[in-house]
Amino acid sequence: MSQQYVAAIDQGTTSSRCILFDRDGRIVSVDQREHRQIFPKPGWVEHDATEIWTNVEAVIRGALDKNDITPDQIAAVGITNQRETTLVWDRETGEPVHNAIVWQDTRTDDLVRELGGEEGQDRFRDRCGLPLATYFSGPKLRWLLDNVDGLRERAERGEVLFGTMDTWIIWKLTGRHVTDVTNASRTMLMNLSTLQWDPEILEAIGVPEGVLPEIRSSSEVYGEARGYLAGTPVASSLGDQHAALFGQTCFDPGDVKGTYGTGTFLVMNTGTEPVTSENGLLTTLGYKLGDEPAVYALEGSIAVTGSLVQWLRDNLGLISTAPEIETLARTVEDNGGCYIVPAFSGLFAPHWRSDARGVMAGLTGYVNKGHIARAVLEATAWQTREVVDAMNADAPTELTTLKVDGGMTADNLLMQILSDVLDTEVVRPMVAETTCLGAAYAAGLAVGYWPDVETLRANWHKAAEWTPKMEPAVREREYRNWNKAVRRTLDWVEHEDAQ
Repeated sequence: MSQQYVAAIDQGTTSSRCILFDRDGRIVSVDQREHRQIFPKPGWVEHDATEIWTNVEAVIRGALDKNDITPDQIAAVGITNQRETTLVWDRETGEPVHNAIVWQDTRTDDLVRELGGEEGQDRFRDRCGLPLATYFSGPKLRWLLDNVDGLRERAERGEVLFGTMDTWIIWKLTGRHVTDVTNASRTMLMNLSTLQWDPEILEAIGVPEGVLPEIRSSSEVYGEARGYLAGTPVASSLGDQHAALFGQTCFDPGDVKGTYGTGTFLVMNTGTEPVTSENGLLTTLGYKLGDEPAVYALEGSIAVTGSLVQWLRDNLGLISTAPEIETLARTVEDNGGCYIVPAFSGLFAPHWRSDARGVMAGLTGYVNKGHIARAVLEATAWQTREVVDAMNADAPTELTTLKVDGGMTADNLLMQILSDVLDTEVVRPMVAETTCLGAAYAAGLAVGYWPDVETLRANWHKAAEWTPKMEPAVREREYRNWNKAVRRTLDWVEHEDAQ
């Protein structure tokens, strides 16, 4: 029998890619394509789902062609995806009725405040684990139903389907309208206890259940692919951060991973019982393997980290490529008193303040572009510190090691700053593409390509580690200054009803 591989499709915020893995969890082949970011209005972010599907088809074929691998060598396909991004399409034609509304989009700000009413942000938190925020899919779906001509009526008649991007890709691959518990847990519409759509929340937000996909586990065969991969089992679905948790083999309660990409997402395994956060974190699903009990997690989501480096490159022109930020930041010893809080879409965890906007504080004539570059890197570290402090307050065990992955982890200076700021060990694995690896692992488990999670744990290997070097007094002084800068971002957006 020819060598078999597992394919992971990663439908991300800025690109789609396909990575093939072997039994040792090693990358065999990669193909990737970027898609357009569409900005119709300030605060609005959209994607063309048809363009994304075209790219997905291309990267599947590209990943196989690069290494002369044939479709019959693919044992299973796993899906991982940007979460919360919301799409509605015609059940018969498959045509999207509107561009996908991206997770970063803030157009539902007024709607989420209206939905909160007198109870506020936490109206549904005890049922779905999430605060009312523009981040999540349920209000985005409500916006589409209210603002696309005739869509609510079509939805009531069962003519259209809703999905996050995992559902869209699985539907295009197999014709099945399904999602998994991790993606469903990010809609605000799923009950954390039953793992089913919550009728009371659906009624309150104004979403007809008939448009919603069936909720399944994260690791099972949903159907067989059609087209180029015809007959291949499509066997996993995990939101990107949940996939990274799984790919980092964070299988024990208290294990934490941090994925550093466009945004940064820290996730802690809390075991088979949900932990309600008292400190601004999200209670969410970690993963669910077939018929086994669901594993829950606490998550801290940071909206802007890698995209702040892109902003420095594209909007300010201080660097010409993203990796140059490390070189520029190393031209100075410290931030020169400069702090940047990138609240471009408000502040996410642990603040949840949609009224915040970004600031650059502490500027003097002494500050140069090296200091600004350093402050950009430090912004990622201090935002991580805020989330870790919240996790340590919520969970019974304190963080001792942070497993990191994602594109930003190639920046060694950032990793050292992160260790200094957290006062803890930071570890990068051999395979940094843990989001795709997690999706592959879950798909491989579902079809028996890997026998059990212990086999996956044995595949994990450390590539680099960083330990703290910062003096405690310096750490606390800098954190105080960071918090002063954060306070200056608040109350920037004035809502009409507050005037």
